[in-house]
Amino acid sequence: MTTPTPGTPDVLTLGDADFDAALTSADRPLLVDFHATWCPPCRALAPTLERLAVSHADRVRVGKVDIDDNPALVERFSIASVPTLLLLRGDELLERITGNVGAAELAARVEAHT
Repeated sequence: MTTPTPGTPDVLTLGDADFDAALTSADRPLLVDFHATWCPPCRALAPTLERLAVSHADRVRVGKVDIDDNPALVERFSIASVPTLLLLRGDELLERITGNVGAAELAARVEAHT
């Protein structure tokens, strides 16, 4: 079952077991942050994603996948570095963003697909 990320109820914590259910039940695109707790750029990107989850709640759903806890998803989506963001609509990959991006650029890239 997908659960809100502690302290950030607008961001879902996703894993191997519940990822597909979250993807198929989403009524809007899903922006997934593949991250690691030990990754400084991932930690730097987190507040941007949290703000985007609130400001663009009507356009996109935001979720997080910890790569260390979810190896099947890492393999499935060929995640080679973190942070990697995937914008998905159902089974369709709309965009892959690798590395830390600024808030304006991230919002613009999401808006281009929603």
